[in-house]
Amino acid sequence: MALATTVERYVLWVNQAEVASWKQTSNGTVVAEGAAGAAQVLAPILGVDAGELGAQLVGDAPYVEIRRGVLPEVWRAIREERIAGVNADRADERIYPAGSVGGNVIGFLSQDGEALAGLERALDDQLTGVDGTYRYERGARGQEIPGGERERVAPQPGQDVRTTILRDLQWMAQEAVDQQVAATGSDSGALVAMDVRSGEILALVDSGAVDPNDPGRTAADRRGSRAISDVFEPGSTAKVITMAAALETGITDPLQHWEVPYQYTTANGQTFKDSHEHPGQKLTTTGVLAESSNTGTVMIGQQLPEQVRYDYLAKFGFGTPTGIELRNESAGKLHPVENWDGRTRYAVLFGQGVSVNAVQATQVFATIANGGVRMPAHLVKDITADDGTVTRPERGEGTRVVSEATADTVLTMMESAVAEGTGSAAAIPGYRVAGKTGTAQSWGMDGSTGITASFIGVAPADDPRIAVAVIMHNPRTSVWGGTVAAPVFSEVAGFALQLLKVPPTGVPATLFPTTYE
Repeated sequence: MALATTVERYVLWVNQAEVASWKQTSNGTVVAEGAAGAAQVLAPILGVDAGELGAQLVGDAPYVEIRRGVLPEVWRAIREERIAGVNADRADERIYPAGSVGGNVIGFLSQDGEALAGLERALDDQLTGVDGTYRYERGARGQEIPGGERERVAPQPGQDVRTTILRDLQWMAQEAVDQQVAATGSDSGALVAMDVRSGEILALVDSGAVDPNDPGRTAADRRGSRAISDVFEPGSTAKVITMAAALETGITDPLQHWEVPYQYTTANGQTFKDSHEHPGQKLTTTGVLAESSNTGTVMIGQQLPEQVRYDYLAKFGFGTPTGIELRNESAGKLHPVENWDGRTRYAVLFGQGVSVNAVQATQVFATIANGGVRMPAHLVKDITADDGTVTRPERGEGTRVVSEATADTVLTMMESAVAEGTGSAAAIPGYRVAGKTGTAQSWGMDGSTGITASFIGVAPADDPRIAVAVIMHNPRTSVWGGTVAAPVFSEVAGFALQLLKVPPTGVPATLFPTTYE
């Protein structure tokens, strides 16, 4: 089913002066005439009250619009009545058969056909055709003169755009996010599902998505995709970047031992704490990630020079728009190193002091799952011209961020976060899952602040196909991503794997130890 299509419709209008002089006869007897008679004939066809319609027909105006969106069969029935002064102009309409499914992505048009949001607006040049024209000689009352001069220019259709969105997955994910928003009392939620091999966005969800058929029912600030416009601190999900950088530069390995305290103070006097008070823990580097330890992450990451910390955040896409084909994407914030204060230089190691949109956050995990190569995120699969020519937009080969060995190691470390750590609720029966929880601050375009709880994961971990991010803004029942976001990941990612016909995991996981004696 198409998410958006154009259908034939007409605008019905009248020349009131011509209607006034119209008569309908039968066997020489006048059976209907003027505005009142025309209204009696037209009302049953249009399904309206004859009295109300008659009031629109009375007068001497050369053009009065009666109704928009008239179906072709209705106009044919009206035309057969041959009522003088009753005319129609073709005015095709955009309809959205799937309703709100993907409405935040597809966008919508104004009543006059102006593209206002989403892909409709971003791809307006490709989607919009060129109107045809019909010029003719007309008489004093506007009627076409038989045998007069005529000139017709055929219209040129717009192009067809095929998106990467999987409609069934988009529908299911919207249902899951909307239900979780209600269950957790969250202000809103978002979800991104990405093909890690190609960068295709398979689902891009905002809770309470707009129905493009009736956008006026949705608040103006919720008609676009907040998944790309609103930004938030990634929090602990960004620890994946710190671990990748630390492994790639050789300052640690997944088995290195760390004595991790609840509270840790850096050389410049900045004190950091873990989310829950605990006695000293004996964790491996893998265990630091699995247990989402802030103090352990700082202990490891502080060995990275500050510019290197910045460089890896930038390589993974922070601070730069993904280039997705929507106009309201935020680049997030990644301040230059020279602007980092004494706390930010460490806080960036666990996803604070930076901000991202949901697609940027998902792309980090997709990059790890794709062997360390970051693919351009995109929503357009191909474009078909009127002559049938199919064009695929140029995407490039992707950008290598870390080595394949580093990416594979981090992916295995992330499996422990699901199997033994904070993301256990993200498990999918029959499939290996790698992922990470996160809790941090968020900012809306209106300047509002709050808490974002998230889970971002990859499946199957042994042969990755998809990365899915679940973002919950200001949940009331819990602030932990493992509690409010991970279950939605499990539900949606499991459905996606079935939809894509991805076979269950065939190779058992061999995980790194997370603790030591």
